[in-house]
Amino acid sequence: MEHTSGGFSGEEFQNACEELQQFGRVGNDWQLLMEHEGFKIYRRLDEQTGLYEYKVFGVLDNCPPAVLADVYMDLDYRKQWDQFVKELYEKECNGKTVVYWQVKYPFPMSNRDYVYIRQRRDLDMDGQKIHVVLAQSTSAPQIPERSDVVRVNQYKQSLAIESDGKKGSKVFMYYFDNPGGQIPSWLINWVAKNGVPNFLKDMAKACQNYLKKT
Repeated sequence: MEHTSGGFSGEEFQNACEELQQFGRVGNDWQLLMEHEGFKIYRRLDEQTGLYEYKVFGVLDNCPPAVLADVYMDLDYRKQWDQFVKELYEKECNGKTVVYWQVKYPFPMSNRDYVYIRQRRDLDMDGQKIHVVLAQSTSAPQIPERSDVVRVNQYKQSLAIESDGKKGSKVFMYYFDNPGGQIPSWLINWVAKNGVPNFLKDMAKACQNYLKKT
């Protein structure tokens, strides 16, 4: 589903909320890839691309949901704590706000970059506040491709956050991207098994520093 207008449907936000409510109860077509330090990662083969899409469920202790959502949305702050960010900014293109994000890849591979739209909504589900952020790649002629960077044209991510009943957050994340080029299988496996859980843990640490700042 293309969203060139810069928005997402209410149904898509609702779906992310429902995933969080089910918290790990996935269909038979999803397989458990790993379970580590409170995180479960599931994957499912995308027949069209031959790549996997992923679902992640976990709890981040001592990281309040509203703060976690704020940290995730704060691009300037992310440049301070995410070691893989090469370049990251927002730009107005044809009346919509898009994000440009360049990711560092290990030598000798080329860096990847993304142009995507994102939107956050804070929803109420049976008295429980859930913060949802959706993101999906889009086209923006004002941000042309670079010769030394591979543009990722298929990218989609959902993030849903609610209180764990204590001082932390229950988190659901869905993600899929097609990095293009010849990516070694070891790197794809590493990102799936380590990259996203490590990203969530780094974000939790960033929450602690964010709380100190505010």
